[in-house]
Amino acid sequence: MSSKTKYWIDLSDYDLDTAVVMLKGKRYLYVGFMCHQTIEKALKAYFVHLNSTEVPYTHSLSLLAKRGGIWEALSDDQKNFIDMLEPLNIETRYPSYKERLLKSLNESRSQDILNQTTKLQTWIKAKLLAQ
Repeated sequence: MSSKTKYWIDLSDYDLDTAVVMLKGKRYLYVGFMCHQTIEKALKAYFVHLNSTEVPYTHSLSLLAKRGGIWEALSDDQKNFIDMLEPLNIETRYPSYKERLLKSLNESRSQDILNQTTKLQTWIKAKLLAQ
């Protein structure tokens, strides 16, 4: 594994650990945000592993998956999860969205998001190692 790939995987792992801490602290808004960051960085690791170019400067998970060449390998459930995670990066940054998002994120939903994130990150890492 190249140093660039390892860099992104390490950041992804750190963000997943942070999401766990946020859940324990009942900071549900940031569970979603950190789960988005976890998958974003795992996709960036996959991208740099397969491409000789720099990672695109984007937070779009679907764009990273498509440009990184993993989109077609994702199941429909994984694609739907990515679509659900996508706005959690942007909406946590703006006060008008935060209020609405806070109402939709409770402990149970946040735990589900964290579980799905862990599964998807593990799958991406396995695909990366199989390359």
